[in-house]
Amino acid sequence: MTGSRAEGAYLRALAAFKTPTLDLLHGRYAPFVVAALSVMFSADRPVVAVADAHVEVGEMLDQLRASGYQDDDRRLPATSGREVCRYWVRVGWLGQQIDGDVEVYRLTAHAVRALEITDLTGGGSRVSNSRVRTLLDAVERLAGDADADPARRLARLRAERDALDAQIAALDSGPAAPIPDDELLEEAENVLHLSRGLPADFTRVAESIKAMQRDVIRDLRRDERPTGEVLREYLLRGQQVMQSTREGQAFAGALRLIGDPERIDALTEQLHELLSRPFAQMLDATQRSELDMIGRRMELGVQEVLTAQRRASHVIAAQVRTHDPARDRQVDELLRDVIAGLQAWTQTRTPETPVDPLRRLPVASIGHLRQSLGDIRPPGSPAALATQGQDVEFVDADTRAWGGPHYAELEAYVAGLGDTFDLGDAFQDIADGTRRPVDLLGLLEIAHRNGLADGDGVSIVEARRPDGTVRQFAFGAVIARARKEPES
Repeated sequence: MTGSRAEGAYLRALAAFKTPTLDLLHGRYAPFVVAALSVMFSADRPVVAVADAHVEVGEMLDQLRASGYQDDDRRLPATSGREVCRYWVRVGWLGQQIDGDVEVYRLTAHAVRALEITDLTGGGSRVSNSRVRTLLDAVERLAGDADADPARRLARLRAERDALDAQIAALDSGPAAPIPDDELLEEAENVLHLSRGLPADFTRVAESIKAMQRDVIRDLRRDERPTGEVLREYLLRGQQVMQSTREGQAFAGALRLIGDPERIDALTEQLHELLSRPFAQMLDATQRSELDMIGRRMELGVQEVLTAQRRASHVIAAQVRTHDPARDRQVDELLRDVIAGLQAWTQTRTPETPVDPLRRLPVASIGHLRQSLGDIRPPGSPAALATQGQDVEFVDADTRAWGGPHYAELEAYVAGLGDTFDLGDAFQDIADGTRRPVDLLGLLEIAHRNGLADGDGVSIVEARRPDGTVRQFAFGAVIARARKEPES
């Protein structure tokens, strides 16, 4: 039994030391990492632009080196601010995301937890009356909520009511003795201690939502299950995103308490009033600023989680709408080819080998390209079509019957109709081979060229296609001339 308990404890310790939190605290440059992250990120600055972070980390390194700290293995990294930040992203201390149009860094839950453990704000953990009372109150409240005996719960509630009545009576009889500043200071430090755990809690909820997003996207891209099944799972998890993880359930409960804007406003007013009390002067500047930012820290935490939820829903919905397994496979194959090409290139090149940049795209080799839009005419007239002096031969059928109007036959037909004629009657009397729908358009064109006038009523004609199908057309009656009159 002892061996199994020892083995279990040892395995849990191994797993704990593999987390980025303890890796940060036990790393080679842990003091610099903690110091840099605590300077860059704060309650009112939860994200930092990537470019700004690279510059700030580089300036910190320069300042510390100028102060006498050498670039050895025990003190400061010997790389640039950009390389340091990229390493922090790889090991899970910083997360990258897009905030509007800017790429930013954000502390991960592991980094927030590490900063809480180091506690550079000066409010170290210590046993106090306030914290013990908070613990006892929490245990008593938990025991009362878990008690299934209604008689004991009723007795407990009555005892609480009697204690409140006694306090009310004492205040009615006269002013109560003021609480010493030392006790109020102790209470304030306890509040600060409790508030420092909020950022890590909110960040863990946001990261659990992002993990859900990655799982759904991965299932869609793998195409191992039907898209409909993945979509149904996404919709179900989207509806229950706050109930799918322990962090989400805890956040949903907290949101019901602090989601009311009036409660946040009341909290802010209470904090401002506390800072005006004499005992607040016993806190240092960092603690007073931290106490004043509790309400803002809650708002930012809730906003971070809700933003992660909206972004996950948007990304998954976009992936579902544009999901194309064939295209995704093509993209994957293209990326694999690019990676293979880079690996082959790096085997024959050294880091010092210069790389010639592609300054312009190759120009297509074409015969002529119009250089000016002022003249829309082509650069030259096309060559005349060559004729062999004999008609063409068709294998199956003469497809010319489906071509344009037979102008020659139509003009010869119109020439024998006299000076004027009704276009509808003329079309009805034409030969079947020239009574196609396109021939009606050709007859209208010839009539318009020779001169036409509106007639009375509506003409209805019947056109016949080459396959024998019939279609009727109706148009305003037209009286046309057989030939155009010469100008005098």
